[in-house]
Amino acid sequence: MWLFEGDGFSAALRMLHVIAGVMWMGLLWFFNVVQTPAYAEMEPGARNNAFDKLTWRALWWFRWAAMATLAFGVLIIGQRPRVYDADYFQTPAGSVLLLGIVFGIIMFLNVWLVIWPAQQQVIANARNVQAGGEADPEAAAAARRGALASRQNTIFSLPLLVFMVGASHFYSGRHWVAEADGSDLAVWYIVGLAIAGLMEANALGLLGGTAAGGARTIYDTHRDAIITGVVLIVVLYLLSEGLFKA
Repeated sequence: MWLFEGDGFSAALRMLHVIAGVMWMGLLWFFNVVQTPAYAEMEPGARNNAFDKLTWRALWWFRWAAMATLAFGVLIIGQRPRVYDADYFQTPAGSVLLLGIVFGIIMFLNVWLVIWPAQQQVIANARNVQAGGEADPEAAAAARRGALASRQNTIFSLPLLVFMVGASHFYSGRHWVAEADGSDLAVWYIVGLAIAGLMEANALGLLGGTAAGGARTIYDTHRDAIITGVVLIVVLYLLSEGLFKA
């Protein structure tokens, strides 16, 4: 059957990868662009009820969509080892794809190790307060941790999507070298990983804490995060132009 042949199975995995990714990115943007600003305008009682009834359900789909996106991506690479080999990752397309994969893995870890644990604490507090209990004094700090990681994921999501699409459509034409020089590849990966590492450390509060302002200005609003993501796209594209242009 077509589905179980090499190309058919690969195509099915790609479709599932894209569907799961659309759900993951869509919910990420919903949380940052719609939910967070709306919750800031709500009365505490209404906000707690929304955390209990809406956010809890959305987070279930959010975290498992992240898991499915990563799992299908791994299966795609594993199912076609002759395509995604060492030589491929020395081409411009493979190089940007690999950096996009790194961004995606960091985002996945943020979902499961930072955002989800923080939101569990926030939602538990909302439910407890609705039941007449005392507010958890640590809930605000947990919400802040989750918010920073979520905004950082929003920033990473923009170049991630450009690289995932660009690997096939933007970086495989005559404009680019067939195979990148080893030193150029080293610069690409060093700069890309350094940016990813510094930004993630900032989101985790390792570069001066989690308070607003300073290095955390890029997370203050969803607009700041989107602007930062667009700037990151431009910076990395210009770097790739300098290194991989034919």
